Amino acid sequence: MDIRIGIQNSPREIAIESSETADAIEQQVASAIENGAPLLVLRDAKGKRVFVPTAGIAYVEIGAEESRRVGFVS
Repeated sequence: MDIRIGIQNSPREIAIESSETADAIEQQVASAIENGAPLLVLRDAKGKRVFVPTAGIAYVEIGAEESRRVGFVS
C-alpha cells in the first residue's frame, strides 16, 4: 500500500510503501493526531521505521491496497 504524507512548509512529501492495511494506517494517524502525540511512527514494507512530527502534517494520502506487483522486486 502506498502512503504519502505532506509536510507543512515543505515542497516535498514523504512516500512510504507499507504492508499494513488502510484501516490500520488510518487508525495510527488519527490516534497520533487526536492524542497529541509528538511523533507519528510508521513501518514500511521492509521494516524500516519512519518518524513524522504530527504538528507538521498537512495531509495523509492512503492508496489502494495492492494484491500483487508485476516486475522486479529489490
